[in-house]
Amino acid sequence: MENQKIAVVTGALGGIGTAITQKLVENNYFVIAVASPRRTEADFDTWCNQSNINPKFVTPLFLDVTDAQACNNSLESIIDKHGKVDVLVNNAGITRDSSFKKMNAQQWHEVIDTNLNSMFNMTQPLFAHMCSNKSGRIINISSVNGQKGQFGQANYAAAKAGMIGFSKSLAYEGARAGVTVNVVAPGYTETPMVAKMREDVLESIKAQVPMQRLATPLEVAETVSFLASEGAAYITGETLALNGGLYMN
Repeated sequence: MENQKIAVVTGALGGIGTAITQKLVENNYFVIAVASPRRTEADFDTWCNQSNINPKFVTPLFLDVTDAQACNNSLESIIDKHGKVDVLVNNAGITRDSSFKKMNAQQWHEVIDTNLNSMFNMTQPLFAHMCSNKSGRIINISSVNGQKGQFGQANYAAAKAGMIGFSKSLAYEGARAGVTVNVVAPGYTETPMVAKMREDVLESIKAQVPMQRLATPLEVAETVSFLASEGAAYITGETLALNGGLYMN
């Protein structure tokens, strides 16, 4: 594993995170799959089996990404063990939807902490390391709703829009060191959770999309794979929209 690239993926056991992990493993990365501390080794083993992911190329990290000190300690341990981290994918995210008039402080802070603050917690310990190595890819998974907004998602849209501003700013800081920072902003994506929605609701969502369908997790993973590749070395500070034409900025 000496020459194998190392990737850290948060929210790795979710629908999009699974596809990203599968693709990176396919591309010969060793992946640290970050998952909620509520998960277990048994959950990880089941996930590997169901996702056809070879556990030789993935290791779980059960981590509260809202805990800055825990993230710092874990990432320092990863660098000590593997000597480097080549790619960081900040994909962890939750929703706590509510109209703003009814939204409480807990709903706001839970989403900001998990979706936005976690990006700082995971990136800050790795950024200087990547800059000193003169190489690195940071890829942040935002959302079409961070670009256009959405009723009932003031918290989620604020967090996802914040990821874009963060990425543009950090791209400036990493450019001379060869560290790129980019965003993938998916639209509605056919994850297992979305697939469980009522058929009429799904059809109404598809009707809003010019391509008349949802994205697949694989399409998101392919975009992440490209941004992680040498072919994307001159792309930084960009947001790649993956929404079937739902929102054209």
